Amino acid sequence: MIKKKQLAILGSTGSIGTQALEVVSANPELYEVYALTANDNAQLLVEQARLFEPEAVVIANSKKYEFVKSALADLPVKVYAGADAIAQIVEASPIDIVLTAMVGFAGLKPTMAAIRAGKAIALANKETLVVAGELIKELALQHKTAILPVDSEHSAIFQCLVGEGNNKIEKLILTASGGPFRNHTREQLQHVTKQEALKHPNWEMGAKITIDSATMMNKGFEVIEAKWLFDAKPEEIEVVVHPQSVIHSMVQFEDGSVKAQLGLPDMKLPISYAFSFPNRIISTSPRLDWTQCTSLTFEQPDLNRFRNLGFAYEAMKTGGNLPCILNAANEVVVDAFLHEKIGFLQMSDIIGDTMQKAHFIQHPTYDDYVASDLEARGISRSLF
Repeated sequence: MIKKKQLAILGSTGSIGTQALEVVSANPELYEVYALTANDNAQLLVEQARLFEPEAVVIANSKKYEFVKSALADLPVKVYAGADAIAQIVEASPIDIVLTAMVGFAGLKPTMAAIRAGKAIALANKETLVVAGELIKELALQHKTAILPVDSEHSAIFQCLVGEGNNKIEKLILTASGGPFRNHTREQLQHVTKQEALKHPNWEMGAKITIDSATMMNKGFEVIEAKWLFDAKPEEIEVVVHPQSVIHSMVQFEDGSVKAQLGLPDMKLPISYAFSFPNRIISTSPRLDWTQCTSLTFEQPDLNRFRNLGFAYEAMKTGGNLPCILNAANEVVVDAFLHEKIGFLQMSDIIGDTMQKAHFIQHPTYDDYVASDLEARGISRSLF
């Protein structure tokens, strides 16, 4: 009998978390949910807990603790609250894999705790590597912890590299859909509304990542993430706009050969691959229809219109705490844009100014990252 893998799903009520639970539902003989955590969506967390009956749930918003505890009083589910509880629950000995699907800087602390506890990490929280890639890489090596990428692009690269041994990589090629405003002029971008920005042409995602995709910051974060995941130099990472989102990313080797991973835009594929690696599991997801998929096109990203991608390359090349500053400023401006306090192009203006004004630290500690995050948020908020 196959021993079921015990999963902790951090951010279970978000887009990745809910799709991960669909993978679990489809494969009950392989996976069991040990812990679920959510930031604020107490109602959905309760519904998930009643369905999967995990050992424990954590609601980050302590004000909703009583609601969750009362709603689950008839079940043998332990209920905890607060950010510290999320970092503690991942250390539970039965857990095999921790899916980090929390949004933003909040994912850093629990990911570090899970690595120290020797848990395999299914990484969907790209900000963890963006903010503190060096720290995370050192910790993972020290504790011999596997980090399996869940982002579709990094999963694609990972799949292309399986079986390649020490064959030298010449280039990692990340594909980008270009988002909903790929063909907009700067003048048109000036008048983009929140509603327009939340309509991604190919992917169903949460609000923050959808806005990040529209500004191409998401791709910038993925470039930084790729550097740490695959030990790549900045000049070895290229972004290509591929509007159809069929090729999820590619690897070019020293002999000139290019390997690509293709599939329909469906996050359940990279989630299940991270859960089941090195095996693949049966999926009922729709297959590519080659009678419909007759044209794949590619173009270069425009860094004049989408400045965030350029900022990400700058932060990656400079290193230190600059990627942390970039991430903090971005979290602030995306939230401001979603609350209609600033315009679409203003987001990049504020990020650029924050990167100039925040204190630079070449070799930051964890405490430096926390301080840099706070400082950058304060600077960004003062600019609108």
